[in-house]
Amino acid sequence: MRSAWDTTVRGRAAAWLGVLVVGSAVLPACSDSGAKSAPPPSGTGTPQPSETPGPATHPFNGGTKGLDNPVLAVKIENTRPALPQSGVKSADIVYVEQVEGGETRLMAIYSSRLPKRVGPVRSARISDLHILPQFGRPAFAFSGVQSKMKKYIRKAPLYDISQENAGGAYVRSGARHIPYNLYADPKNLLKRAPKAAKPRDIGFRFGDAPDGGTPTRSFTARWPAATMGFTWSAKEKRWLASWGGRPDLAAEGGRLGGRTVVVQYAKTTRSKFHDFLGSYTPLIHTTGTGRALVLRDGKSYKARWSRPSEDKGTAFTTADGKPMTFAPGQVWVLLVNDGKPYTP
Repeated sequence: MRSAWDTTVRGRAAAWLGVLVVGSAVLPACSDSGAKSAPPPSGTGTPQPSETPGPATHPFNGGTKGLDNPVLAVKIENTRPALPQSGVKSADIVYVEQVEGGETRLMAIYSSRLPKRVGPVRSARISDLHILPQFGRPAFAFSGVQSKMKKYIRKAPLYDISQENAGGAYVRSGARHIPYNLYADPKNLLKRAPKAAKPRDIGFRFGDAPDGGTPTRSFTARWPAATMGFTWSAKEKRWLASWGGRPDLAAEGGRLGGRTVVVQYAKTTRSKFHDFLGSYTPLIHTTGTGRALVLRDGKSYKARWSRPSEDKGTAFTTADGKPMTFAPGQVWVLLVNDGKPYTP
């Protein structure tokens, strides 16, 4: 099995974790669900360079390129007016998260390579601040947030390169209407965050497929008002994405999709935030343990996920407790409610 993180870099990981300052408030500051969990960790420290050798393969995709590149997260619209999206094909990891009204939004993670343009860029959500601490202190690009959430952004261990702080890296396209026409230049974005974290172990393991698995032609993930399907292509050796039953195309050409698709079942509750229509923002609980379904190489594998705290990565294991290895390449993580589709 090829590990995305060599044991010789444990010291480096420990050094990075040591600069994170975890907030002491409890989750009710973000949620009215009553569930006990820490709020987004706060971080004032800056990761320090280490002389320890870096990982042998990229911890986000199992590849060998861009091992020392900074980490950039971008919030991207994922509704029909936004399609086709730009830059998603180049992401190492694509998270699909539920937002208000049962729709979804993407958070794309870049490190090994950058696209020329990414978007449509949209606003951040509270669940992003619970997902991102495992990446250290990455750069985070988004169009903005509601006023009540700004204090959480300021306290979070990330570099805020939103449109408000890095306006010169963003541009409005005349080909689309607001709010679906905001795009950003990733290289320009990272110039605004020169100390953004480098790649670190987030729990993923890459290598040969584990024993077993069920031959699977396609899978459809469902949210209250959205669906995304993934169909195995033996020719392209990846899962081809669809949105709402139609091929999910990339603005650069071709079809979106990944070598590995992770369906992570996570409890979804109501946060204290809501949009101007009164629809509450879901809070996706991504720490603890839960079940998952991993799609790779034309098969599906029942798995478990475990994330002990927000500054730690998410480990995936098979039914017999062994590491659930991913196929090297782009990884999609579909965060769906553990149960039926649910609008909090």
